[in-house]
Amino acid sequence: MDAQSELGEFLKSRRAALRPEEVGITPHPSRRRVTGLRREELAMLANVSITHYTRLEQGRSTSVSDGLLKAIARTLRLTDDETVHLTDLARPAASSP
Repeated sequence: MDAQSELGEFLKSRRAALRPEEVGITPHPSRRRVTGLRREELAMLANVSITHYTRLEQGRSTSVSDGLLKAIARTLRLTDDETVHLTDLARPAASSP
């Protein structure tokens, strides 16, 4: 699996692990199609563009700022190790020796 696919899987798994209620979102009474946070909810909470976040999760983003990665890590409540892993996946060339 390449780094971009791994990045998408990592982000999806972390979104799925957070319930809307845990981050202060009252879910709509209708049935949700996804477990955990929706992309739109994560983008809103991280104060980033839904388009930019979607591109990142789909492996179509060519540049990722430190601020964006920090906002996503904070919103997903990542540990320090998970945050490092996120950065390594988002910037595979920069993390290679």
